[in-house]
Amino acid sequence: MGFWTLLEGLLLFANAFAILNEDRFLAPRGWTLAEIQGGRRNTLKGQIIGLIHACQFLRLPLILFNIITIVVKLFAG
Repeated sequence: MGFWTLLEGLLLFANAFAILNEDRFLAPRGWTLAEIQGGRRNTLKGQIIGLIHACQFLRLPLILFNIITIVVKLFAG
């Protein structure tokens, strides 16, 4: 596995987190930011919730990285 393949996998993973709908998917399972308020941010669940919300907040850079990846794949094969 090359470095480029690893970067593509991480980009796909970030895209998957970015499209999760908080109202339909995360809230019924108790995975919202309101659930981890207080001292529970250092737990594994709190870290994952923070990662999901960071990916949702950074959608514009994700779009740019997706465009760059598509262009590189078109020209490099």
